[in-house]
Amino acid sequence: MVGGYKVITLCGSTRFKEAFMETQKRLTLEGNIVISVGLFGHSGDEEVWTEGTKEMLDDMHKRKIDMADEIFVINVGGYIGSSTRSEIEYARAAGKPVRFLEQ
Repeated sequence: MVGGYKVITLCGSTRFKEAFMETQKRLTLEGNIVISVGLFGHSGDEEVWTEGTKEMLDDMHKRKIDMADEIFVINVGGYIGSSTRSEIEYARAAGKPVRFLEQ
């Protein structure tokens, strides 16, 4: 199980913090390097909403997608917001596979 790790970037609404944490743990134990969000703005990290921060974090997340082999979308209840939709389109345009928590 050592070596050749796939890099997966998690995408989705930060309101699903618990699902992010569970998915990160599961994918890591499956032998993947997991890149996640740094802050959960919709789950209490108020710093996200200071001037310029959300835009920086959105751009930074696209760089995380650049580093990944694929993305994994945390779409609890099928929910995909506009930021996540933009990230899915960005990943697909770069030829990256996109997997979903829920079909």
